[in-house]
Amino acid sequence: WFQPKYEDLGKLHKEKSEAYKQRILLPAIRSAARSVVGRYTPEQLYSSKRDAIQLEIFEETKKIVDDQYIQLNEILVRDVTLPSTIKQAIERKLKQEQESLEYEFRLVTASKEAEKQRIEAQGKADANRILAASLTSNILKDKGIEATIKLAESSNSKVVVIGSGDDGLPLILGNN
Repeated sequence: WFQPKYEDLGKLHKEKSEAYKQRILLPAIRSAARSVVGRYTPEQLYSSKRDAIQLEIFEETKKIVDDQYIQLNEILVRDVTLPSTIKQAIERKLKQEQESLEYEFRLVTASKEAEKQRIEAQGKADANRILAASLTSNILKDKGIEATIKLAESSNSKVVVIGSGDDGLPLILGNN
């Protein structure tokens, strides 16, 4: 949005002509836009910096046209159109960044799962060590006797228990 400075309207038409919009304003906006856009990366242009870009274009254009008898009130950037090759490159880069984040997430998840399995394995190893330390030959013989009694009391039992083996426990026959 712009307007001629009314007190200088005669000078504007005499020095710049009635086509001041095409001769002064639009080229000034294009020049400022090129200058400002050159300071940003394509990604910033395409996504996050539109308001900052718009403000900078306004300020630069205002400097150019202030002494040209034109009062600039505001510039609105409606659309940022990048060449298709740059647009495709940006989209590829954004896609790759998303894939990279997804891969990092998978690595973190796998690392946590591996740590969980290590902790579980360590717990089982500790339990086995404690159990092994507490098992004596007398306890094992006692467990063997209890098992023999249960076999003898079972009505489905088809085993024969005889004598004693080398370790003092009975030999169990018929269990294939």
